[in-house]
Amino acid sequence: MQIYKAKTKETRNSLYLNYIEAKTPKASWVKSLFHAFLIGGGICVFGQMVSDVLRAVFPLMDINTVLSWVNVIIISLTIILTGIGVFDRIGRYAGAGTVIPITGFANAIGSSAIEFKKEGLIFGLAAKMFTVAGPVIVNGVTFSVIVGFVYFIIGLF
Repeated sequence: MQIYKAKTKETRNSLYLNYIEAKTPKASWVKSLFHAFLIGGGICVFGQMVSDVLRAVFPLMDINTVLSWVNVIIISLTIILTGIGVFDRIGRYAGAGTVIPITGFANAIGSSAIEFKKEGLIFGLAAKMFTVAGPVIVNGVTFSVIVGFVYFIIGLF
């Protein structure tokens, strides 16, 4: 390889970047966007379908309860699909289409829990699962307090 024979750091870096450019598979951004749209839209359509079924089966259930159950069902299915390795294949195909906030978050938590389960129930599964959830929860609470404070200030006028 010529990379190791380069005389200067700049030459080595440019040779390395050219090597990486040549080896990196070329992806069509139109195809990637289509797959993301297709799978992301499919997840949203599935959520709407679950909502419609719940409202048809339980007509007296209020909308907030229906939406809570939709979230529980989608999170549970995402965790199950992550556990059996299907969600990762869907994610490779769909890319950003699977990062709809609820499924992406559930997959991130489930993946980290599965990855560290061999370290034990407490120090592996429980502790490592929240290394992903912690920053998301902290940022969510922080920004919700900021937005609430802004609405409070606006409401005073």
